Amino acid sequence: MANRIKVRVDGPLLCTGDIEVQDGDGKVLEKSDDVALCRCGQSHNKPFCDGSHRDAGFRDDGCFTDDKGEPLEGDGPLVITVRDNAMLIAKGPVTISSADGHCTTTRNKVALCRCGESANKPFCDASHKRCGFSA
Repeated sequence: MANRIKVRVDGPLLCTGDIEVQDGDGKVLEKSDDVALCRCGQSHNKPFCDGSHRDAGFRDDGCFTDDKGEPLEGDGPLVITVRDNAMLIAKGPVTISSADGHCTTTRNKVALCRCGESANKPFCDASHKRCGFSA
C-alpha cells in the first residue's frame, strides 16, 4: 500500500499506508495503516487528532502549492517523528494531497506543521517558534 497524507479541510492530516509515529527519542507511539495527526495545535492528545479543531475554530482550505516535490524513492514505511514543541518530520515515500485532490505532491522527506500557525500549511514554516507552541 502506498503511503499517503490527505490534508482535511479545517481538520487533521490523515495518514494511510505503512505509518510509524515516533517521539523525538525514537520511541514508537503508533504503528498503523491509518493515523489522524493534529494540525491545529489544540489536541489534548498530541500528536494525534482528538477533534479539538472543531471547537478551536481552526480554518484551512487544505490546498497548497509545493515547489519541492520530488520523485518517490522506494516503497518503504513512512516514519513520522514528533519534534518537541515543533513540527512533524516525515521520512519515506509519501504522496500528499488536499481533500479535494486538486493539490498533490510527492516527497521523501517533509516537515509538516502541527501548531496551526504556518502560513504555508500543511508545511512547517517555523511559526511554532513565534507562537509559543507547546506539546
